[in-house]
Amino acid sequence: MPPAPAELLAALDPEQRRVAEALRGPVRVLAGAGTGKTRAITHRIAHGVATGVYAPTEVLAVTFTTRAAGEMRGRLRQLGAGGVQARTFHSAALRQLRYFWPTVHGTELPQLIESKIGLLASAARRQRISADQALLRDLASEIEWSKVSNVHPDDYARVAASRGRSVTGHDPETVGRVFGSYEEVKRTQGRMDMEDVLLFTAGLLADDERVAAQVRRQYKWFVVDEFQDVSPLQSALLDLWLGGRDELCVVGDPAQTIYSFAGANADYLRDFGKKFPGTTSVELVRNYRSSPEVVGAANSLLAGSSSQGVRLQAQRPSGPTVNYTPYPDEVAEAESVASRIRTLREQGRPLSEVAVLFRINAQSESFEEALAARGIPYVVRGAARFFDRPEVREAVTRIRGAARSGLGEATGDELLETVHGTLAGMGWTSEAPTTRGQTRDRWESWQALVSQAIEYAGAGGDLGGFVDDLDRRASEQHAPVADGVTLATFHAAKGLEWDSVFLCGLQDGTLPITYADTPAAVEEERRLLYVGMTRARLDLGLSWALARNPGGRAGRKPSRFLDPLLPEDATADRARPRSRKVAGCRECGKPLDTGAEKKRGRCDDCPASYDEELFERLREWRTTRAGAESVPAFVIFTDATLQLIAEHKPRTPQALQRISGIGRSKVERYGEDVLELVV
Repeated sequence: MPPAPAELLAALDPEQRRVAEALRGPVRVLAGAGTGKTRAITHRIAHGVATGVYAPTEVLAVTFTTRAAGEMRGRLRQLGAGGVQARTFHSAALRQLRYFWPTVHGTELPQLIESKIGLLASAARRQRISADQALLRDLASEIEWSKVSNVHPDDYARVAASRGRSVTGHDPETVGRVFGSYEEVKRTQGRMDMEDVLLFTAGLLADDERVAAQVRRQYKWFVVDEFQDVSPLQSALLDLWLGGRDELCVVGDPAQTIYSFAGANADYLRDFGKKFPGTTSVELVRNYRSSPEVVGAANSLLAGSSSQGVRLQAQRPSGPTVNYTPYPDEVAEAESVASRIRTLREQGRPLSEVAVLFRINAQSESFEEALAARGIPYVVRGAARFFDRPEVREAVTRIRGAARSGLGEATGDELLETVHGTLAGMGWTSEAPTTRGQTRDRWESWQALVSQAIEYAGAGGDLGGFVDDLDRRASEQHAPVADGVTLATFHAAKGLEWDSVFLCGLQDGTLPITYADTPAAVEEERRLLYVGMTRARLDLGLSWALARNPGGRAGRKPSRFLDPLLPEDATADRARPRSRKVAGCRECGKPLDTGAEKKRGRCDDCPASYDEELFERLREWRTTRAGAESVPAFVIFTDATLQLIAEHKPRTPQALQRISGIGRSKVERYGEDVLELVV
């Protein structure tokens, strides 16, 4: 028996219930991370069906991924609304297109292509452009942006200039010509791409009133999830589905807008009430996913910024303190994170509940290596493993060829010159490209090989041994398995969650990425970090490397986004203006109001989870020790680590080393002093 209406509502919190009861008229739901938005909208649909307001077959629920659509269908079936259609924009449009196209045009629907690359190669040749795979992929991304933004090939150069769009090595006029040639090649071959699915469907609805009327009779109620990711083309198609009606519920979070570069526009969510007068607006703020510590850090990250959305309220019990850790170099960072993951596994944490997240794919290699060395299985999500990437495979093959051609005994500078020359022949330069996309990712992969060559040459190895070392690294990588640590970019992690999350490589130049050169682009990078932080349920670690390679100059700075999160003394020496620090309760994450609360670091009515007197003694000792060593205090121990010491009160060096953020070297250097303070 499906749940009764009263049962459906009883399962919701007050804000979710408001959503479920708002069955008519335009509805906007601002749903913060982890606040149960899918639960709210599926119960709303099921409540409408159960009360007879909705006929299941007249409801269309739209989202952005097949995974999300499948999850929604499953939940609706459990709630007694199995007849409701839950589809992606493309799936819903393609279904309509296949039904109406033959009748309207009297011809077969053009064949849907899986990739633009083949047609783009032909288009580039027509324009006498030599295009490798990386350039073709970048052109494909730019054409996708143009089409979802309703930009015609003839208008591309003008619009690209005004919006700061570019493709490495080619001016906007050239890109516009390739775009036009691509459309011509595609048309003559009777093909269509994924953007055409939306364009053709919109065209049918706009040009044929009979088609539009039939679709509007079929669907009377619309729900759109992740509405902050809607593009101009998707918004136009949605308007055509509605046909002037306002029976629409949209759900989203402007703070999680991370696809503006691909055409997403959060203004459709923010300005929804302007377009639809009389909108019912509900905010979901109760976070059921993350600990108060994670929620407090995430709130502080956005506080006072233009990206600030709803302020989350943690509902889970208190958990571990968020950990902020600098490392001397990227190798040390990967080694430490891998060791901490091994400890989590020994403590019973399933590896499938652990994730390492980073800004770009090329950062995965050091973590793959560190995990493999410890026999820890992992899965790289959304990208080929480092040594499986085409540019890496080709580079290793070319370096191997150089070694076999008589240079195998090359050492030192000669080894490096050979590697540099080999990669330069593939397009590598000593300077990073300034644009995003596959060109940048490919450069990062090559640069990782250069860094490995520098390290190997510094140890006295020759080119032949370097090739053997690369082969060893490749062979030791674990095949993806179900129970493994997830390695993923922040973008690929969107919509997912884990018990333990490590956010790595959080230094300026990587996050925000160097090509984020406008205030809007930098702010999107902040939101990207917010998405990463809110993936964590319990453990959250943020780290950065002061240098790229061991022994390198420690000139890197932690990401500017960490300013409101790190202890005051960790950011005092930064050259840029400080971000406004918004104090949050260490226990519940709520903002602190009075001076006494801010000094204490918690609300008046929140009991401390650690010995506050011991914490202050530890802070005083850390300040003195930092002055003696002429280092920032957080390099010795962060506030988060001192809180854990004050909470667990370790009595032995072994117990002290089990505290998150404390390794053997710190026990050897500071353990005696700390244990004396604890006693």
